Amino acid sequence: RYISLKYPSLQQSAATTRLMNVMNISSLRRLSSSAAGRQWGVYLSGEIHSDWREIIAKGVQEKKLPVRLSSPNTSHEDSDDCGAIILGMEEERRNWDKIGANMNNIRTKTLIKDADIVVVRFGPKYRQWNAAFDAGYAAALGKSIITLHPPEISHMLKEVNASASAVCQDANQVVDTLAYVISGDLPEPRDGGDWLPIADRLGAGNPNP
Repeated sequence: RYISLKYPSLQQSAATTRLMNVMNISSLRRLSSSAAGRQWGVYLSGEIHSDWREIIAKGVQEKKLPVRLSSPNTSHEDSDDCGAIILGMEEERRNWDKIGANMNNIRTKTLIKDADIVVVRFGPKYRQWNAAFDAGYAAALGKSIITLHPPEISHMLKEVNASASAVCQDANQVVDTLAYVISGDLPEPRDGGDWLPIADRLGAGNPNP
């Protein structure tokens, strides 16, 4: 049956009430999760000097999330020399770099285009210019972006973070974000016993819910 739209707000409220009488919150969560029954593509861009990718991969596996992870070539030497190895050496550094960068770009562009979510990691030690470029490219494509970096470099990344849907400080936060987005599962509050719901901490946003 179709619901009459003569009084849409009242009809919708009645329909919603009937639905909530049949389904509890947990069943709605499962329904939402199953309705999104898909494999999510997550591209992991950024620094290659720490184990953040391994932490995310392990967390995704432990939570049994339907996620397909991808990344650039994380071998620094191979990404530098791939063009020269395959196409032949160059006499100038700029040409050596160019043929390697162009070859790596085939992988990067393809996988970012295929991704649903792009995670961009910035470390405290090295300047990841390529990661910033990946973030801009993902933003231009309308991809959902999660940035990952320590808080002490937040100021330098404020424009990048402004384009991100979530800004995380550690890899486990990325895993928890993916779990919530995909299946609606939330971890224990990061603030522990100090955590309060928004209505208790900041007051009700809508006095007439």
